[in-house]
Amino acid sequence: MKKTLSILLICIIVFSSIPAAVSAEETPEVPAIRVTTAAGNGNSLQKEDGYVDADISITDTDGSVLSDAVSFKVRGNSTALPGIPKKAFTFKFAKKKEVLSIGKGKKWVLLANTYDPTLMRNYIAFDLAHKLGLPYTADYKIVELWVDDVFKGCYLLSEPVQEGTGRVEIDIESNNGKKDFMLELEAQRDESDVKYIKKENIRFAISEPEEPDDEQVGYIGDTMQGIFDILKTGDKEQIESVLDLDSFVKFYIFNDFVKTLDLNYSSVYFFYKDGKLYAGPPWDYDLAFGNTNKENSYLGSQANKPTGIYALKKNIFAFLTKLSWFNELARGCMSENFELFADITREGGVIDTFLADYQNVIHRNYKNTGLNPGRFYITVMMRPYATYDENLDFLRDWCEKRRMWMADYYGVDLPNGDINLDLSVNIKDATLLQKFLADIVTLNSQNKGVSDVNKDGKINISDATAIQKSIANMN
Repeated sequence: MKKTLSILLICIIVFSSIPAAVSAEETPEVPAIRVTTAAGNGNSLQKEDGYVDADISITDTDGSVLSDAVSFKVRGNSTALPGIPKKAFTFKFAKKKEVLSIGKGKKWVLLANTYDPTLMRNYIAFDLAHKLGLPYTADYKIVELWVDDVFKGCYLLSEPVQEGTGRVEIDIESNNGKKDFMLELEAQRDESDVKYIKKENIRFAISEPEEPDDEQVGYIGDTMQGIFDILKTGDKEQIESVLDLDSFVKFYIFNDFVKTLDLNYSSVYFFYKDGKLYAGPPWDYDLAFGNTNKENSYLGSQANKPTGIYALKKNIFAFLTKLSWFNELARGCMSENFELFADITREGGVIDTFLADYQNVIHRNYKNTGLNPGRFYITVMMRPYATYDENLDFLRDWCEKRRMWMADYYGVDLPNGDINLDLSVNIKDATLLQKFLADIVTLNSQNKGVSDVNKDGKINISDATAIQKSIANMN
């Protein structure tokens, strides 16, 4: 009897340490994707294995199911390294398919957000880019993924950055392929099946067309050199004839806010369409919003801080930010769109909405996979905090401080009394002002500029009282 009880106790201990099973229900909370590889090796795949045959089943939240054969592979660069437990994937249909009402396409990507313990940095970045109106920003859905019956957790299903109807709509076939094209900034990586050009000490990989011949490579190189030659003149009218300034200004402000580590290295796209170069589409922001190792490099240190100008001297922006008229356009863009940046952290804003919609998905991602929000995977990422909530607090605080710094730097016009610079005047502003007067927090010049609520030339408790009276409709 004692032996039987001992065996039973051992079984309880062993099985209680195994992550709870997760099943894709008929009507899941978020879309559920099941991939079954032909060889059953989906969970041991490495990037060098390339595409393998598989079947896929995509169940939407209304119970509808898309099932088909696909080619399936590990994607990415740092996220594809051996030993990384949660890898990103690409899957490809034989023909274009409509997927989860995102659009039609053959190729789709599953972003793992492995290095982002909050799982929301790419989501926030894509949401902001869409609202700014950056052309061809990818559409996306939060999903849960199973590979060969193993639950992999929360993923971001997205369109890839590629040419196509409903994606990056460029003409890569007219005039013998010498018309439109797309480039990816690629400072160092060298892949045998990719063609590269280098102009003005900036190196680009040719993304579209995928397999350009020598004549096309020469055409793209000459076109880019012509654009750089015009950039060096500084003449607005000439530059506007070869650049889509609206996309460049917005892409500059966007990247200056999010501070992605890759901005001078990789995953930064530009496309040439109808005789003009456009900035974007945006891509890959898990190592952004402060999620960089300040001890690893100077760039990591700069990207980790919520203060300081960032995009100023990087890639093509190094030419544009020398021009006073471009900087004025950037200031105008920041002021015009400041509410979008404020909405990320305000009550009921983007972060709060993500948490409300996906709190159960986040919980399952860590509880049922063995993944840990406190795990330090790669030297370039910030050493994460031990818990999800601590990492979330860091992200929220970083975005708040970044927004405040940019409001000050770009001279955003704010309502009188808006001490925390969120474009509304409420009790939080009075509290922040009281903390400032008690020497608990510091304020920058922009905060101080709206702190003299009663306009008597001083910042004191009467200003906090004036805010409180205003909120109470007393004055």
